[in-house]
Amino acid sequence: MNNEQTAIRTTYFSIIGNTVLALIKGLAGFFGNSYALIADAIESTTDIFASFLVLLGFKYAKRPADENHPYGHGKIEPLITFGVVAFLVVSATIIAYESIQNIQTPHKTPKSWTLIVLGLIIVWKEISFQIVIKKSKQTNSSSLKADAWHHRSDAITSVMAFIGITIAIIFGKGYETADDWAALFASAFILYNSYLILRPALGEVMDEQLYDDLIIEIREKSLEVQGVLGTEKCFIRKSGMKFHVDLHVIVNSEITVKVGHDISHNLKDHLRNNIPSLGHVLIHIEPNE
Repeated sequence: MNNEQTAIRTTYFSIIGNTVLALIKGLAGFFGNSYALIADAIESTTDIFASFLVLLGFKYAKRPADENHPYGHGKIEPLITFGVVAFLVVSATIIAYESIQNIQTPHKTPKSWTLIVLGLIIVWKEISFQIVIKKSKQTNSSSLKADAWHHRSDAITSVMAFIGITIAIIFGKGYETADDWAALFASAFILYNSYLILRPALGEVMDEQLYDDLIIEIREKSLEVQGVLGTEKCFIRKSGMKFHVDLHVIVNSEITVKVGHDISHNLKDHLRNNIPSLGHVLIHIEPNE
């Protein structure tokens, strides 16, 4: 299974999980008098739409390179990430607004059984985060990473709700709004996570040099090719799940153009065979002094 197929299957996993959890949270919040759970359900609902957006992005990014897009369609990924972050910001804003409204409105203490529901949700969401974040690292997908942090944010809001409901139940009358305050704090944490997701995606769009470990690996692998004496400049651009490389290679100044050409092709093949995440590799030959 290639990276694109892995990413798509992982996104389906997110969609199904979020749909089930949104229903469970909504029903438990309504019947259990928990506004924090209802806020949690709202976030899970936005997660569903965000995951669908990620799925559409993967479908588009799978298109092969064409005349208008010689480097493929992978740049759609960070753009999709922007959309996912927008969903996070919207959900955080809605949760904050609803929490403030509910704090000002007298209501019943949440039912104690909602803690059991929340406990199970927290465990499942953390498991979901670990699964999706592992797949995002495996596929080099920024969209999948954003989707993973949706799961982590959901787990955080559930933890906050758990704490708030526990306080409301233990201390009783006068503390009914504890779960609303918990939801309000959770919304602030979601906004902070939104920034953490947005920052690398913005760097990807701007072709920011963020891949020092990969550069080191490319330089080391280059020296394994016969005729390569060293490397100079190495620029990397990320597009979707692939890394496009511009590499300046030092060779003997006495060799012919044909030999230099052969070295560059051998190096390109060697790098792509040993580092599967590489896409286009452009080799520039430099003579030694």
